[in-house]
Amino acid sequence: MIERRRIDRVSYNADSVIVVREDLKKIYCKVKNLSPLGMAVTVDGDTPSLLGKDVIIVADTLIMYADVIREDPAEDGNKIVALNAKKFTNEVLEYLFEHIAEDEEQ
Repeated sequence: MIERRRIDRVSYNADSVIVVREDLKKIYCKVKNLSPLGMAVTVDGDTPSLLGKDVIIVADTLIMYADVIREDPAEDGNKIVALNAKKFTNEVLEYLFEHIAEDEEQ
C-alpha cells in the first residue's frame, strides 16, 4: 500500500527569535515556512553559523525546540536556516518556565 499523506511545509510570515541553548544568544529572524516537523527562517547574512546548534524558536503563538540542520545563502544576502523539530525534554521546559517567570517579575 502506498502512503498518500505527506507533511509539507506551508508558507508562514512572522517575526521570530531563536535562542541558542548553549550560550542563550538571541537571534532575530523571519519565519519563511513551517510544518509540524520543522521550520525554515531567514536570518541576516552576517549571523554566525547555527548549523548543528540546539535552539528554541518563538514565532507568534508557536514555540519549537529544534536542531539546525541546514544553512543556505539567500539571493538577498541573508541566510535561510532549516530547523528540525525535537521533542521537548523536562529540562528544556523547566528552563522556559523559569525564564518566563523571571521576565514577568521584572
